[in-house]
Amino acid sequence: MLYQTLNGETFTLSAAILELTYLIAAIFFVVGLKFLSHPETAKKGNLWAASGMILAMVTTLFLHESGEGEKITLTNGIIVVLTILIAAVVGWVVARKVKMTAMPQLVSLFNATGGIASALVALMEYPAVSTAGILIVTLLGLTIGSISFSGSLIAYGKLDGKVGDIFSPVMKYVNIILLVVVLGLLVYLASMGSDTASALIYGLFVISLVYGVLFVMPIGGADMPVVISLLNSFTGIAAAMAGFIYGNQAMILGGIFVGAAGSILTVLMCKAMNRSLINVIIGAFGGGASAAQSEGGTIKEISVSDAAILMNYSQRVVITPGYGLAVAKAQHAVRELDQMLEGNGVEVKYAIHPVAGRMPGHMNVLLAEAEVPYDKLLKMEDVNPQLPNTDVVLVIGANDTVNPAAKEDPGSPIYGMPIVEANEAKNVIVMKRGMGKGYSGIENQLFLQDKTRMLFGNAKDSVQKILEEIKNM
Repeated sequence: MLYQTLNGETFTLSAAILELTYLIAAIFFVVGLKFLSHPETAKKGNLWAASGMILAMVTTLFLHESGEGEKITLTNGIIVVLTILIAAVVGWVVARKVKMTAMPQLVSLFNATGGIASALVALMEYPAVSTAGILIVTLLGLTIGSISFSGSLIAYGKLDGKVGDIFSPVMKYVNIILLVVVLGLLVYLASMGSDTASALIYGLFVISLVYGVLFVMPIGGADMPVVISLLNSFTGIAAAMAGFIYGNQAMILGGIFVGAAGSILTVLMCKAMNRSLINVIIGAFGGGASAAQSEGGTIKEISVSDAAILMNYSQRVVITPGYGLAVAKAQHAVRELDQMLEGNGVEVKYAIHPVAGRMPGHMNVLLAEAEVPYDKLLKMEDVNPQLPNTDVVLVIGANDTVNPAAKEDPGSPIYGMPIVEANEAKNVIVMKRGMGKGYSGIENQLFLQDKTRMLFGNAKDSVQKILEEIKNM
């Protein structure tokens, strides 16, 4: 049965119900995002957002109609359902098996799958495009989705240690040239129409894939949180473009939410590093010591026994985690140390730098897995005023995020980047495997200060040895 709007347009009851369910799904997305803004409600947020997506998928399957009023055929419906079930099983198995320390890699793979899905939709629908607006949307979806796919795969490889940092000043110019070529093809294809330049669409697809690889390749590990959030926003934008191609409100709204959230997070990450996005993408740290760095200093070590005594007889201890904690998988041992110290009357808090780790919130995720209460995780700006009255700061695998050069040395590559001001505490214990430099490629003056003692070795093993010492006191 057909119904008519006030301006004379006709619609079916199925179409009206479908649009209403898309609106409800969008509300679910918004509520889910709100809950995701806090770790204590994050699980509930995931359930809300997932429920909205399930509602959109189910109603699309049963109520969607083509322009001629035809519904999805039984055969196509079975194929769609089987695909969803297979993907759900794969996703469930991966989610159950992946370790929390590998969560950044999983996020990168999620970004990659979303990007390639949107790119393939654009590639498939390109020949049938009939209007200029949809043509532009299709080309943008193809380009952004392809860059997100290949860039996310490289990010996965770098995070998993399969791909190293490859930086050369020449790559900056290669990337600029490729970007100009991509933009030129976009403009040309948009002006020519889908029926006159169909072969070039594959060229745009391939060049976009290559650009995604080369754009991420030179970016170092310390910038990965920014890159991951940027690629996440790309995936959301590409999904929104695919939604415009099909006129699917749920895809459009979901893509806009993801794209906006990723973009905002990218800006926040850059602000936390006091760097511009352009500087992250085409810049690189390192390449020379400043005057302050060249003065040198003396590294002073501390024994496991002395570290245990110093922390156990303190009033306040602040733990500052970094990527080394994730590599050593030391979060559970650290939580046990936290509980033991608090049982002995020591106040224990955690100082969380916004870009510590390899993805936004990496340290929060790892510590949440170890059941560290969220109220013990203090933001950098909240913990810094407390550090002068802190007896011990325990730095576990962090480097640039605690380097005083960011505040004290105008000639330092990281000058101006906000840091956890561990150097303001009365004592500092640093757990590291060795004296390797951070991504910035500069010495950390914190390690050379009189109040700092180094405890070399695997962080998990070191923490467990300290635990044994405290138990025997």
